[in-house]
Amino acid sequence: MFIGEEAVQFEKPVHFEAGFTPEELEELLSFLESNEPASPNNSAGSDGSSRAIYTADERKQRRMISNRESARRSRWRKKRHMENLTDEVNRLNIENQQLKNRLSLVMNQCHVVWRENQQLRSESEALWAKLLDLYWTLAAMQSQS
Repeated sequence: MFIGEEAVQFEKPVHFEAGFTPEELEELLSFLESNEPASPNNSAGSDGSSRAIYTADERKQRRMISNRESARRSRWRKKRHMENLTDEVNRLNIENQQLKNRLSLVMNQCHVVWRENQQLRSESEALWAKLLDLYWTLAAMQSQS
């Protein structure tokens, strides 16, 4: 137990979800107390206030170390994120260039097809004109006979 603290006494039976009885808990606590390592401030002659200051400094030091680690992990995550974004930008630039190339090819093919279509329309008009002339010639020949 901690220095200056007394054991908790239960007036009524307590039902624990873990299934321990108060006697078993008391036994566990006494076992843990006997296995605690000796603290450097528990030596004779040290007072409780110096222990509290040391603990606060210790907590401050641990918090500072923890914050540094957290900041390091945050910088690492940010760096990885930036690398991933850079990779994605490069991949998208390549994909964009490929799409531009395909678009240019399709546009050229479209222009070729459009010119062929124009050529075929001109030929079609010429053939229709020729057919109409033949039709009128045939009609004139039939009317003379």
